[in-house]
Amino acid sequence: MTAAAVGGRLSPLKAVGWTALFLGTGFVLSITLALTGAILTGTVALPGGDPRSLAVQTAAGLLAFGLLTWALGLKGLGLTLADLRWVPLERAGRGFGTGLLLGIAPALLAVGLSLVAGGASFLRDEGDLSMYLGQIGRTGLLLAPAALLEEIAFRGVGQVVLARAIGRLPAIIALSLVFACAHLLNPSGTALGLVNIALAGVFLGVAFYAPGGIWTAWGAHLGWNATLAALDAPVSGLPFRIPLIDYSPGGPSWLTGGSFGPEGGMLATLAMMLAIGTTWRWSRKEPV
Repeated sequence: MTAAAVGGRLSPLKAVGWTALFLGTGFVLSITLALTGAILTGTVALPGGDPRSLAVQTAAGLLAFGLLTWALGLKGLGLTLADLRWVPLERAGRGFGTGLLLGIAPALLAVGLSLVAGGASFLRDEGDLSMYLGQIGRTGLLLAPAALLEEIAFRGVGQVVLARAIGRLPAIIALSLVFACAHLLNPSGTALGLVNIALAGVFLGVAFYAPGGIWTAWGAHLGWNATLAALDAPVSGLPFRIPLIDYSPGGPSWLTGGSFGPEGGMLATLAMMLAIGTTWRWSRKEPV
């Protein structure tokens, strides 16, 4: 049974059902595996922002959604890796690198606009350049698998199935709203912050259909997160301890994002809309 045949036979209601099954089961399995891993590694009592806790949670999520991609996507629905936009490895590096640039550019724009229009500034902090570079490397190693996890979960089986049943753009928007809801409990969250996270979901959903497939979406996700972290700005409300520099967001918060980070402000809204438009023009000819 081919993926096209499956996609063609699924009604919108059934497509929603498969997507809900994939996401719901994935979250439950992720939590179960994360709790088990936390107990085994002794990180169960550590705060959620602790790197070891985040590493355990990410590993659990990758295992859970990886298994479900195989069980529900490849076996249950008959999708192929090509259907899921896992382009060949020889094209993966280029796709990932392009994605990085797509993510870095709007992040730099959002912070740059905050410096010019919002009174944001960088202050001198403790540490030196070697400490800064070392911490950036460690932070990147932490953020990379977390970004991959969210791409497999939100731009994987569910988006492919929904796109074939209701169209690409409605599928992207629907899963972007779910993506935003998954960040409801992030610290210092605001309504505008959730809107911007939804827009980030649209941006990543569009990047998923770029020539590099999921590799491009992964690179774009990591590029945005890692750039903000490297500039000592909170990422979706989560602060990172970066030596040498200290980012002050300025204000007002509705403009620059305040303690939630640039994602909580209107300047990031502008940057993300530009990123969506650029990526859409590049990827819109790619087949569903």
